[in-house]
Amino acid sequence: MLSRKGIIPEEYVLTRLAEDVPDHARYRARERRARFVGKNGACNVAHKNIREQGRFLQDVFTTLVDLKWPHTLLIFTMSFLCSWLLFGMVWWLIAFAHGDLDHSTRLQRSPGEGAAGGSDSFVPCVTSIHSFTSAFLFSIEVQVTIGFGGRMVTEECPAAILVLIVQNIVGLVINAIMLGCIFMKTSQAHRRAETLIFSKHAVIALREGKLCFMLRVGDLRKSMIISATIRMQVVKKTASLEGEVVPLNQIDIQMENPVGGNSIFLVSPLIIYHVIDKNSPLYDISPLNLHHHEDLEIIVILEGVVETTGITTQARTSYLADEILWGQRFVPIVAEEDGRYSVDYSKFGNTVKVPTPSCTARQLEEDKSIMDTMPLSPKGTIRKRSVKLKPKFTISDEPS
Repeated sequence: MLSRKGIIPEEYVLTRLAEDVPDHARYRARERRARFVGKNGACNVAHKNIREQGRFLQDVFTTLVDLKWPHTLLIFTMSFLCSWLLFGMVWWLIAFAHGDLDHSTRLQRSPGEGAAGGSDSFVPCVTSIHSFTSAFLFSIEVQVTIGFGGRMVTEECPAAILVLIVQNIVGLVINAIMLGCIFMKTSQAHRRAETLIFSKHAVIALREGKLCFMLRVGDLRKSMIISATIRMQVVKKTASLEGEVVPLNQIDIQMENPVGGNSIFLVSPLIIYHVIDKNSPLYDISPLNLHHHEDLEIIVILEGVVETTGITTQARTSYLADEILWGQRFVPIVAEEDGRYSVDYSKFGNTVKVPTPSCTARQLEEDKSIMDTMPLSPKGTIRKRSVKLKPKFTISDEPS
């Protein structure tokens, strides 16, 4: 864990890291709404009663990649062992059919007699095969291309040459599939998403005179996410006019960010915000609705291309109603030091209270007088650096 190693302070909460939950919070978590997407990005959906299981076998490669590591390693080992045993049995049958295992034939046609008889000497299909064990060892040597030199195929049996070609092709196919699966598992896109972080809480506060839903996103790596886009959805239970109940209705949220549009330039942590207007699903949300019984979940999805590998990655998180802080905003964490910008990740999720009306965006839009009663927070003072200019020339009196 990064926080345990001292890379990130303990008070900085990553959505990817587990945290200690007190007993009262655990009891409260049992009563809260079930998450659709976890804080670590995992979807909380269980697929049951799938009758057409054969569809998974039609895409064997993806099925192997999706398996857990113990299952993948087991299939990797068994595929090689089964192929070695199968071809070991084939080599043993070839030797048995040709008479290589017949001890009486070997005694009648000894090497001395074969040398005297010239062309009448016995030539086996595969040399030095005396039992199934030696045939199994020869099968391993052929498929793995070890070649110790003690056993080899002769030109006596065309069937042995054909089996040699087939086993080499089968071995190459198994190597390509299994090594490809292991490579894809080690370079999966969600590994890169472990360093894409979101703030633990989202906030709602005033920005430019309007209520805004805000969150902070950052990237811990120096390698960038190219063409990064971010989008948000509200997931809640709704009912149509006809009485149809939609348990997980997904509603897109129009977003604003410092760059404009859904594309972001994620070099330093950014505050992504959504203006709560009449087209927003949060238009009637007030501080009274931000409790764990409220049927509200906001999903945030960050997508982009990894600069080093070119693989598309996706990071996800979600915020329940009780994880949205009303009347707070994020503290600044980017500062200029020694001619470069530095980011203090210890304050990544820190917030401060700011004056915010305790009403919905609808009420704020209908009654403009609410803003007149709000105390304005003092603007931050800009510290000007004093610069001492060194003269480029000196003025001296001319000698008389």
